[in-house]
Parts: sequence; C-alpha cells; structure tokens
Amino acid sequence: MKAIRVKEFGGPEVMKLEEMPDLKPAAGQVVVRLRAIGVNPVDTYMRAGTYPRKPFLPWTPGTDGAGAIESVGPASNSKDAARFKPGDRVYIAGSLSGAYAEQSLCDERFVFPLPANVSFAQGAAMHIPYSTAFRALFHRARARGGETVLIHGASGAVGIAAVQLARAAGLRVIGTVGSDRGRQLVAAEGADEVLDHNAPGHFDEALALTGGHGYDVIIEMLANVNLGRDLPILAPKGRAVVVGNRGNAEIDARNIMTRDATILGMSMWNASTEDVVSIHSALVAGLENKTLRPVIRQEIPLAEAARAHKTVMEAGAYGKIVLIP
Repeated sequence: MKAIRVKEFGGPEVMKLEEMPDLKPAAGQVVVRLRAIGVNPVDTYMRAGTYPRKPFLPWTPGTDGAGAIESVGPASNSKDAARFKPGDRVYIAGSLSGAYAEQSLCDERFVFPLPANVSFAQGAAMHIPYSTAFRALFHRARARGGETVLIHGASGAVGIAAVQLARAAGLRVIGTVGSDRGRQLVAAEGADEVLDHNAPGHFDEALALTGGHGYDVIIEMLANVNLGRDLPILAPKGRAVVVGNRGNAEIDARNIMTRDATILGMSMWNASTEDVVSIHSALVAGLENKTLRPVIRQEIPLAEAARAHKTVMEAGAYGKIVLIP
C-alpha cells in the first residue's frame, strides 16, 4: 500500500508518499481500505512538531477516514463476534497506523458504520470535526435546548458541525464567518443569524442579538484573538469552551467573576473510550436521519498532502478538506 510518511518534523514538504507493507489486523482490530481521508489543523501542528503530543518518527499522519472493511482480526475467544465483515462501509475515529494511507489499521471499537446515504468524503469529515463539536457543546458546556450559542468560525468543519448539532438540540444559533460564501453556507445549515467576524463592531452586534442578556454558550475556535472579547458578552452562568488557540490570550477576570461564568478547555485527546463510543453512537444516528450533513470544501489527491496542509490553514474556512488515495 501507499502511505504518507514523516521522518522529520518540519513544513508540509516533509510528507512523502512511500510504498509500505499491507497491514494485518490482530484480535480486536480491523483493516480499512480508505476511500477518503480527513485533514485537520491538528495534523499540521503534529507534522511541524509544535503540538504537545509529538508522534514517534517515522510517522503517518491522520486519524479520520472512511472506506470499506478489508480484513478483520481473529476473535480473541469463541464467544466473540466481529462487529464488521469485509466490504462493510465504515468511517474511523482514530487509527493505529495513521490515516494518510490507502489502508488504516484500527481498533474495532473506534470504527463506525457509514450509512448508505453518506459519501466516503462525508464519512472522512466525521471524527475530529463532529466529535469535537459534540463534546464541546454537550459534554463540556452542557448546552440545553432553549439556550443561545455563539459559534465562532462557523463555516469551518467544526463550526458547521456545531451549527447542525446545536440546531438539532433546539438551541438558538448565532455564527460568525469571514466571507459572503461562508455566510450563505452557515445560514443554509440552520444558523438563526450570521455575523462577519472581520467587522470591527461584530461583538457589539452579537450582544445586541441577545437583547443585552448575553450568550449561554460560546464555542471559541481562536481563543488568542477572541477570548478576551467573548467574556463580556456571556450571560450570567455562561460557558465559553476553547476549542482552538494559536497563542496567548489576555482576559479581564472580572468578566468571569461578575457573571459566575466558566471558561472550559476541550481536547478530544482527553475523551475516554466510553465518551468516544457514546459520541459516535449519536453521530451515526444523526447521519442516518440526515440531521448531520458534512460539507466538503475540496478533495485533494493523497500524493498532494502537502498542498492540503497549506490549504487547511488558510483563512476563509469553508467545510472540510479530504484526501483521496
């Protein structure tokens, strides 16, 4: 099989497509023949060696993908029954071997059925974007129907997921975007109002949309830019969940004190196995009933993974970038 290999930390150019041995599953494992692979910003941080979790080199990036079961490991005892059989359509929520490849070795617990109405590219958009949005909204912020949520960067992959999930749960959704194209997308996906986050007064406008009450939940994708301005527009007992950050953030702690507000961190690395299985059980149901509809921005050949890493970090996010083996 062909796979992207990283032998030294650095820029996108350190990713090289190489021939690798085919993968063989052990007990409790499956090999998935990937048809689409999700690209996430965290992949770029890990490739560069700047992420707190550094992989052992050489390394194949990626945790997200979709395809078909190619082989299933032996049962650990006669009572065990495999959840999948060769040919089953699936998406993955983690990879033991890395996902930027034609094959992925996976723990069977982190493989989930891909409904027939969902494309492989959409399946590859599920794990990091949708599980991050779900965990931020419901595990960390404890968002409830009837509350109002502000979703920054709502046209990106995590932002779209958060909009769809929040609307399905009965929240009032306000999104921020950086382009007219993004505004149209987020409105079409169900946001009640969409603001331009490049406009100098958009925080004042956001507060005005709540009648001055503030937001019960804020999903923050770029805390170093926005967190200090998020806190004054939180409602009493409001919760700001930090999903993304690229530097230091300066805040006035009085804005937390006077509101009994909470700033919450969020990383999927901290989710337990039970959390992941629970989240994806809900996500599969959302795919089946078409509540969840991943938006694909661009499909790029696996051999051009370096271009995908440059594109995913550009401003003006719009849906999900996937690699095609």
